[in-house]
Amino acid sequence: MILVIAGMFSQTYNAPNPHSEDMKGLTMAKPLVAAFVLVATVATVSSPVLAQGGGAAADVAAITGIVNGVAKADLAGDTSYYQNQLSDDWTGGTSRGTYDTKASLLADMRDTKNNKTSSESIANIKVRTHGDVAIATYSQTYDATIKGQHYARTVICTDTLHRMSGAWKTIAGHCSQAAK
Repeated sequence: MILVIAGMFSQTYNAPNPHSEDMKGLTMAKPLVAAFVLVATVATVSSPVLAQGGGAAADVAAITGIVNGVAKADLAGDTSYYQNQLSDDWTGGTSRGTYDTKASLLADMRDTKNNKTSSESIANIKVRTHGDVAIATYSQTYDATIKGQHYARTVICTDTLHRMSGAWKTIAGHCSQAAK
């Protein structure tokens, strides 16, 4: 593709220097091809470096780990996970038709008499990154008591994450009950 693009810009250039017969008829193709090859080489060599040092592949792996961490935190009743992972203004829409804030979620988790997760699993994680914003979709199956009510269901979820000071934070989420 690079050579095709370079070929599109190839044209004859007559040098303005009248003292050199060798300069007449020089084509611009060689410098253009060299420039395109240089750009392609830099892009090709730097791509794996970006993926290893914080590029798209590393971001997808980090966000997949964050999503999987939700089930571990719920099963362990680990409020510190949510304290660290959620942005301060996080909101989450629930499959019960309500919204949670970071403060309300943490308060519910501390109320172990009325809130306890017995089992939970995450599946079908897909992550899309757009610079410092990412969307994670996944399914979650759980058996839990939430605000004193028993729920056993599978939900489909979408989380929005934002890279803040180099770390991914969840800024919003929503889960709906999956079709049966």
